[in-house]
Amino acid sequence: MLYFLGVLIIVLDQVSKFAAVKYLKGRSPYIIVENFFQLCYVENLGAAFGILQNKKVFFIFVTSIVAISIIFFLAKNSNNISQLLKIGLVMLLGGAIGNLIDRVRFGYVVDFISFKFGKGYDFPVFNVADIFIVSGTILVMALVLLNKYES
Repeated sequence: MLYFLGVLIIVLDQVSKFAAVKYLKGRSPYIIVENFFQLCYVENLGAAFGILQNKKVFFIFVTSIVAISIIFFLAKNSNNISQLLKIGLVMLLGGAIGNLIDRVRFGYVVDFISFKFGKGYDFPVFNVADIFIVSGTILVMALVLLNKYES
């Protein structure tokens, strides 16, 4: 079941990015809620919040190490960790692989979800993989901090 979740995350991410390229690239943003939520095509050459621009090889290397580490950790400790920890790690893994696919294929990550908070702050544009990376990381951190990661 966990493998299905990981594959589902990757598929959702890649399908949404395909749609972003097809319907948003080269066009004006598609406004969902005026001055709050829109869809706009962005090619992110860096990491979260646009940091470390143009470090493609570095990101491919680091993401590959993280993905392999999570896979080995899950394989080795599957019987000793909670189901929630497994889910969090698979969410993180699926999102990481989704963005890794973009970096290998295009040299950048396709981002398209954009929120604005008032007139003064535009939250960095992100994608479905980023949602799962952040959600999975928060879940794993919460379980570790609350000492609820063992089965």
